[in-house]
Amino acid sequence: MTKPQIWIAAVLVLFFLLFFLEKNTNRSDEQVKGAPPSAMPQTDQTAQAKTPEQLITSLGCTSCHGSDLSGTKMAPDLHNVKDNWSRDGLINYLRNPNSYMSTKRFQDFKAKYPNVIMPSFNNIDVKVLGNIADYLRNLK
Repeated sequence: MTKPQIWIAAVLVLFFLLFFLEKNTNRSDEQVKGAPPSAMPQTDQTAQAKTPEQLITSLGCTSCHGSDLSGTKMAPDLHNVKDNWSRDGLINYLRNPNSYMSTKRFQDFKAKYPNVIMPSFNNIDVKVLGNIADYLRNLK
């Protein structure tokens, strides 16, 4: 074997050694904790245990829409959401608000609330977003 071939072989051996070491280390960490991977806490599972009010606060909605969700200079009032949104429509909006930005209503919002971007919550479980949507649709 030539020197370059030896170096390539050495790097590959080191790569595989580190790869298997990392895999074994992760398994031993789970075993030490005494919990299977499915029992490890996850954001969605934690979120499901919270009330819609707690979720809205923890997701940061109140920082723009106000502590009572009646709107601020940064974001609109969320009372009477039921007038404009179906449950599924609101869930879809929360998952991907940018897909609605070309509509007339959101162009008006964009003019009224410049330099403010509604974050997407596509990393939150749909059931959790459904709970939030139900809560917002019942706000009066």
